[in-house]
Amino acid sequence: MKPIKTLFLLAIPSLLLAYPGEVIRSFPSPSPAPTGLTFDGKHLWMADHRTDRLTAIDPETGETVREIPSPGFWPMGLAWDGENLWNADQKQNKIFRVDPADGAILTVLDSPAGRTEGLTWDGKTLWLSDSRNRKIIRIDLSDGTATHSFASPGQFPQGLAWDGTWLWCADRLLDETHMIDPESGEVFLIAESPGPYPRGLAWDGLTLWNVDYQTDSLYQMVRRDGDSYRLKNSRTARVTFTHEFRGRGRGIIREMNAYLAIPENLPQQTIRSIRFEPEGWREVRDRWDQRFAHFHYEALNPETRTASTMIVETEISEIIYYIFPDRVGSLKDIPREIREKYTADDSKYRTDSEYIRDLAAGIVGSETHPYRMARRIFDHVRLTLEYQLEGGWNSAPVVLERGTGSCSEYTFAFIALCRAAGLPARYAGSIVVRGDDASLDDVFHRWPEVYLPGYGWVPMDPQGGDKESSRDRAMNIGRLPNRFLITTRGGGDSEYLGWYYNAWETFTTDPQVEVEIEAFGEWEPITAPGEEALLDPGGKCE
Repeated sequence: MKPIKTLFLLAIPSLLLAYPGEVIRSFPSPSPAPTGLTFDGKHLWMADHRTDRLTAIDPETGETVREIPSPGFWPMGLAWDGENLWNADQKQNKIFRVDPADGAILTVLDSPAGRTEGLTWDGKTLWLSDSRNRKIIRIDLSDGTATHSFASPGQFPQGLAWDGTWLWCADRLLDETHMIDPESGEVFLIAESPGPYPRGLAWDGLTLWNVDYQTDSLYQMVRRDGDSYRLKNSRTARVTFTHEFRGRGRGIIREMNAYLAIPENLPQQTIRSIRFEPEGWREVRDRWDQRFAHFHYEALNPETRTASTMIVETEISEIIYYIFPDRVGSLKDIPREIREKYTADDSKYRTDSEYIRDLAAGIVGSETHPYRMARRIFDHVRLTLEYQLEGGWNSAPVVLERGTGSCSEYTFAFIALCRAAGLPARYAGSIVVRGDDASLDDVFHRWPEVYLPGYGWVPMDPQGGDKESSRDRAMNIGRLPNRFLITTRGGGDSEYLGWYYNAWETFTTDPQVEVEIEAFGEWEPITAPGEEALLDPGGKCE
């Protein structure tokens, strides 16, 4: 047996300051090829396919309490039903109910999976993960046939655990643990796995346990955190945003007013410094309390190129909101001023239209939980719309009936349906890292935010989340990568920005004068001596 080296990384009383997936402690596996894992109320049980043994482990010390032979010769997933163990054997593709006292086989079922990996008990029956067909399956204990199934969130599902409400599934290739709605199969939370090859997963009533096949270690992990979000993967950058114009024709530009949205400090975004060129600008605010640098120009000759520039040094982190539905308050918990301001109608939303009102009512139905309402609207928008730049931004009814839209039109549709359902929503606009750290963005990106009582404003991007897998959809709910400098937060039409974000302008000209306008953001990494710049993959034009 390997020597026990218990690593205390986090004391149990500190769970209120932790995040899902954070390791509390770890110790070596008592056998060389660990696979399945479960908890019997007192001990962890672990399967090992090399020794063909099922081992009971003291979760406090990591010591082996006893061992019994596995029912087959390639033991994988383990589950505890309150009295007996269940073990899936991959070689025979069978599931065995086993007496934990001596290993006697009590029941044998044929597995409906192509390749059975994980196993868990939900209080009534068994669930299993199928890595070959990428499915999670609930079975009938009378004959082992499937009674319910859905696609696994990742490409290689491994261990399963049931915490009384949610299924948890470890994925080998993504190195993630997914909290899954057992009825819809939708992912509600994503936690990082503690090791590079997560296999067995277990729930002890308070925390999750994972055994890793590569590190040969067992990890006790936080299941529920005290904070509402986590920051990671910080990048530092200098972002130069330029609003540039010039005239063409026989006359002059009589007057030009350029408005550049000023980014603020946010939980995931720290503005280290900011300056504007040329001098002489003044600060104004719109009805959404958005700040702008206002540049005013007069009597500009044709062909004269004039630029208004904002230079920002910033630190931006990936932000991950860990949203547990039971922590989200009710609609009546939303502050009155937020509810009134961010459920109001506007020209791009048309919540006064019968079409939007009826559609929102049909989507939400009898649901009154704010987060689940938002998820239903998120799903409807992503399933209804296909990303396509049509030119211009149409109102929500037009976009939803047409079935295509840009990121802004996805945003307007989502906000309109949320507001019609009584759920406050607004939008955020940004300058985006496009591929390399040193990059140029002239397309930008906008997404909606929804107000969830207990959490505040949370990003939900139905255009970014228009994906096939539930995991990829969840990556766009309550999460933002570190590639967005958020400049704009607004609820609708702005007296200085209109329906745009980042920047806008108004002007008057002589007759027969055409004004050309460009706006773009340039990113430069700021790297400390001896450090390498952070790299982040880009995306399609949004």
